[in-house]
Amino acid sequence: MDMVKMGSFLAELRKENHLTQAELGEKLGVTNKTISRWETGTYMPPVEMLEELSHMYNMTINELLSGKKLSTEEYKEMAECNIKDTLKASAFSLKEKQEFYKKKWLKDHTAIMVFIGLCIIAVFVAGAIMKNPLIGYAAILMLVLAHGWRNNTMMTYVEKHAFD
Repeated sequence: MDMVKMGSFLAELRKENHLTQAELGEKLGVTNKTISRWETGTYMPPVEMLEELSHMYNMTINELLSGKKLSTEEYKEMAECNIKDTLKASAFSLKEKQEFYKKKWLKDHTAIMVFIGLCIIAVFVAGAIMKNPLIGYAAILMLVLAHGWRNNTMMTYVEKHAFD
């Protein structure tokens, strides 16, 4: 899929319909800069916008992605190519989504992790002051449990959000 070709085709269709980028953006609920990015091939319109554009211009999404009007023979040929290319060009891969949500979870839970860490240090110090090794062992156990809590809750959060 040639995004520049698709963008040029979108610009051509917009002009054929006597619309400015600002007017089209207003109809679709996006800015004229977004329309410009689509038309220069910098970004691909999201699926929802491709659907709106296909209705607006009375064309198929496959034709919009191909950057031209398609005959019946070309339509079938281009459909498979466009699906594969669109999937490759999707905004985020699964790994990127997972990394994003891990970072978000860590950012959102930093304060509680610091608090838990301080509590563990306090228990460890108390054990040292009281010269009681059992309290030190309890601090180590707390550390292990806190680490398990962090990993389990973070991965639950990541899975819930990355696969939605």
